Amino acid sequence: MATPTPVQPRQVGILILDEADNNQGALRQILDSEGWRVQLVQEPKELLTELKSGEWSLVIANIAMAGTDTPIFITLRELASVSHEEGGRIRVLYLVPELAGSQYLEALELAKAPYVLRPFHLHDFLEKVSDLLVEVKAIEGPIRQVRHEFGAIRKKKKQAGRSNSMFASRDSYSYSDEEIAEYEKQESEASSSKRNKPRTNLGGTDR
Repeated sequence: MATPTPVQPRQVGILILDEADNNQGALRQILDSEGWRVQLVQEPKELLTELKSGEWSLVIANIAMAGTDTPIFITLRELASVSHEEGGRIRVLYLVPELAGSQYLEALELAKAPYVLRPFHLHDFLEKVSDLLVEVKAIEGPIRQVRHEFGAIRKKKKQAGRSNSMFASRDSYSYSDEEIAEYEKQESEASSSKRNKPRTNLGGTDR
């Protein structure tokens, strides 16, 4: 009997609509570090072309370039509204420029569209990205390392959910210098404890 060929997991593809500046380059590097395939486009028309020709799990779009009353915004809204059970395979996260946020937030809220305000916190941004990827089964689970490492100091973290509250202002997820110092202290103590802990027999019993 022939051995069945294992099904290869679908590679995570992330398409970014944004300007090619230093900030965007850093964003791309962050996503690349997770092993995801990342591509930058700088025109809405180019974004539509890529959506038709490639397999993408997530679109990250600068709302100042996409707009909120444009064909690209309507297309992205329709794509993101399809559940995974109904065949939906893509989600959308909007980047809202700090100085232009007020003119877009009402439309994003009405559309129940996930968004982040620049500047955003790195760890929270990755969590939001991973939560959306989980929705379309592009990854098996959220990035737990982020939540584990910062679990002791996330006093202001709201319960994760599909509601737009998880994509609220960066202020809801920020950390004070004292909180970060406490986290680093805990990490140092944990590492020291591991080094000093005697090793046990992993086999369970001696033979």
